[in-house]
Amino acid sequence: QVQLAESGGGVVQAGGSLRLSCAASGRTFNTYAMAWFRRAPGKEREFVAAISRSGGNLYYVDSVKGRFTISRDNVKNTVYLQMYSLKPEDTAVYYCAAGSDPTYNGRWYDYWGQGTQVTVSS
Repeated sequence: QVQLAESGGGVVQAGGSLRLSCAASGRTFNTYAMAWFRRAPGKEREFVAAISRSGGNLYYVDSVKGRFTISRDNVKNTVYLQMYSLKPEDTAVYYCAAGSDPTYNGRWYDYWGQGTQVTVSS
């Protein structure tokens, strides 16, 4: 079993940046693909980015391409989401998730963190 804990959220002005971290428990972190999802107020959960087990394959939703970067450190058991050029529409609770494959479909992820709030003011 894997436990995930996100951190790094906060309030930032439009155009600013934040780095989210997701620390995973256990010694099997490198056997999981990892992903970030978000849920904005009144909206459904949305895929943001995913990374393969080795970190060699990266996937992004179109709306964040060129602005967000997902990465992982398999020694520190941590996945990151570096966010630049933030927009008010990026405001959401951000969740990290662990699963067998780096898919955009949240149903295929087995473990989820509690989420961290990101608020982008205009």
